[in-house]
Amino acid sequence: MGKKRHTAEEIVSKLRQVDVLTAQGRTVAEAIRQIGVTEVTCYRWRSEYGGLKSDQVKRLKELEMENARLRRAVSDLTLEKLILKEAASGNF
Repeated sequence: MGKKRHTAEEIVSKLRQVDVLTAQGRTVAEAIRQIGVTEVTCYRWRSEYGGLKSDQVKRLKELEMENARLRRAVSDLTLEKLILKEAASGNF
């Protein structure tokens, strides 16, 4: 069986579903089994997305993408600076 990638909104929805099921008196293991993921996956999702709402998750993903873009820009500029510094000193 292939892996399925869940979107952040789906993850938040499934975590809420687990909360509702446990509030109705089901055990955590039963609730997790009913949403169709493993316990490890659910606990990993809860550590990453626990307590967030859909709009907050979207903003988190946007910020992560912007952070990655800025890191690439800084690394490119640092590399260019080192190349220019080496060229200016005459070490071709």
